[in-house]
Amino acid sequence: MDMTQKALNVVAKVSGKDVAALQPELELVADLGIDSPKALQLLLDLEEELDIEISDEDAAKMDTVGDVLAFLNPA
Repeated sequence: MDMTQKALNVVAKVSGKDVAALQPELELVADLGIDSPKALQLLLDLEEELDIEISDEDAAKMDTVGDVLAFLNPA
């Protein structure tokens, strides 16, 4: 399983949404209901599942599903 799929699985688990329903333009807060405690859980789960470290600065830039994926796969 690649990093993108793992990340989508984590977002789905934390948000309670189906992986198939996740689209890059969906906002983590407005569309997926990820509040502050869930956002922290999302970051911790992403770091653990993907064996990466996400800085506070990078985390602050993640507003959509697409932002999360772009962080993992920079152009």
